[in-house]
Amino acid sequence: MIVISMTKFQRKALGRNRQKLAFASALSCLAALSFLSGALAEEPTLFESHQLTPSGEYTQGIEGPAVDAAGALFVVNFGRQGTIGKVKPGESRSELFATLPPGSIGNGIRFDREGRMFIADYKKHNVLVIEPGESTAKIYFHSDRFHQPNDLAITGDGTLFASDPRFPHSGQIWRIVRGADGKGSGEIMSSERSMGATNGIDLSPDGATLYVSEADTREVWAYRLDGTKLASPRLVKKFDGGELDGLRTDLDGKIYVARPLNGKIAVLAPDKPAEAALVREITLRGNEPTNLTFGGPDGKSVFVTQRQGRFIESFRVDRAGREPCLQAPGRC
Repeated sequence: MIVISMTKFQRKALGRNRQKLAFASALSCLAALSFLSGALAEEPTLFESHQLTPSGEYTQGIEGPAVDAAGALFVVNFGRQGTIGKVKPGESRSELFATLPPGSIGNGIRFDREGRMFIADYKKHNVLVIEPGESTAKIYFHSDRFHQPNDLAITGDGTLFASDPRFPHSGQIWRIVRGADGKGSGEIMSSERSMGATNGIDLSPDGATLYVSEADTREVWAYRLDGTKLASPRLVKKFDGGELDGLRTDLDGKIYVARPLNGKIAVLAPDKPAEAALVREITLRGNEPTNLTFGGPDGKSVFVTQRQGRFIESFRVDRAGREPCLQAPGRC
């Protein structure tokens, strides 16, 4: 065995090196903890809403939020009626994206998987389309039998459903498919029940069920889709007061519905009995939410249009929305 003895000077040097290593290790740990705490502090609290865009950017007709596959948010009636505003990802101010044809005023917006933007034009009885890479709206489908197309829902194959209220107390639903010529062909869907003022509309994640909110009855209904039939109507929830407006679904099938004058987004579990369907209410910054949509890099941001204050607000949720995952499956 070989024995190596250290001098007093060598022992002191070794001690100093150990102290330096321990100090460096402590600094590294502190830096890691600081970074982690900073990251946690930056992550917003779920279901806590904040104002995204300045007040007054939009008219009182602020509606129809929709997010494209690139993450940009689009909202109707920016600055004046008959326009569409755009909020780029990560930004908090809107810019003009498009001006609709004379006399047209948009409401609901939806995107298909190819990036086409569809707009419900309630003034001119149209569904308009803007092709990818363009900003000029053209007529996709028109009918004089439209009352005032309001909101839209879309399937994976591009089939559109349009709510069509006849305020104050009646309405209908349209099914619109894309023809070989690229134009839409639509017909009114039949139902065994007389509907109220049909307003918000969206699909279940499997595309088999259509959910519709009625502004006047304050009810949300579920329909099984059977071609052009709205079959097996089922009451999801009846609210006691206020009105109902736009709605969207998440990947679990929960329904997020705007409640104007209540200042809240209600979250419903449609598989539960109507008396137990309300699972959460999200308090908003403004008191008159008109519509909402899911977006963000992971599909877990919700954007709400506010008539009171004419701005957009946003909050984070725990599950991604159906629509952003439909547009870009790799996002969710």
